[in-house]
Amino acid sequence: MADLRALITALPDPVILINGAGRIRGVNAPACALTGADVDGWSYITALRQPALLHAVEATLADAHPRSARYLGNDGARATIWQVSVQAAALSDGPCVVLRFHDISALEEASEMRRHFVANVSHELRTPLTSMMGFIETLRGPAKDDVAARERFLAIMDGEAGRMHRLIEDLLSLSRVEDKERIRPRTTVVLNSLIGDVLAAMAPMAAAAGVSFVQDLPDVPVAVLGDAEQLGQVLRNLLENAIKYGVKAGAGTVTLRLGLPEPQPMLRQRGVRLSVIDSGEGIAPHHIPRLSERFYRVDSHRSREVGGTGLGLAIVKHIITRHRGQLRITSVQGEGAEFMVFLPVDDAPMASSGAG
Repeated sequence: MADLRALITALPDPVILINGAGRIRGVNAPACALTGADVDGWSYITALRQPALLHAVEATLADAHPRSARYLGNDGARATIWQVSVQAAALSDGPCVVLRFHDISALEEASEMRRHFVANVSHELRTPLTSMMGFIETLRGPAKDDVAARERFLAIMDGEAGRMHRLIEDLLSLSRVEDKERIRPRTTVVLNSLIGDVLAAMAPMAAAAGVSFVQDLPDVPVAVLGDAEQLGQVLRNLLENAIKYGVKAGAGTVTLRLGLPEPQPMLRQRGVRLSVIDSGEGIAPHHIPRLSERFYRVDSHRSREVGGTGLGLAIVKHIITRHRGQLRITSVQGEGAEFMVFLPVDDAPMASSGAG
């Protein structure tokens, strides 16, 4: 038994050994941390307390057949989910049951994210589809010969179709970005030139909205390793958001600022800071941590009115992650917001200043 206890102690996963009398006769440190106490010698019913697992242990003690069950824990920061293997074993001092706990929290979180994603996409598509189906039915029936109604309905249908098209394009874009997220770009991109190209392309949209661009760029070229197309998409998404949501009463300024390479604490190495600064109403603090979540909107009604899909900042975050950068958002309500992109310019890490 001493050798068995030593073996259990050496295992990295939580392991509990229960004898035929229902007493715990072996437990390692991870299992004690999971149950919240040193449960050696306890009744397994007192130590585990979760009906599904208790039933599996009781049944395996009775018939020696292997089973599995789930166990819900908490690591102090979040809830955890464990898959528990319940196996019978025959030892020199009698039959026992061995429990091995495997943490599946990450798998469950990924599954939950997929479910939410599918539900959100379904909701985003259902609304315009339902609207279009209603208009088509009306045009085939009561409004069949009503020219004015037909023109009005067709205009609305065109808008809804455009909304679905933008959503599908953003979903495809997000998928492409995620496919490449683990592959670090290795081509050189001169940010000054890229910014100039993007601002020129977006000038008509800004002019139509009464927005003027202000450039604050260095006189010398600033280059990073990156994917020019994706970094251009980051700029377009941030500028489009600033034009749509970052101006007051349909007019204002949007500033695009680029700094020279310098040590960046957020990156722990040298990098550049690229900022898009708007002059709008600002963003309430409780919204800021969630802005890059898929389909999260500060104002859902306004977002849909201006054609937003709720995916723009999610795409931005994934692209910046691929470039080993960081996104930071600050805002003062009534004064506007600043979206800062930090990108590394080399692979030399900053020296650590003190412990931690």
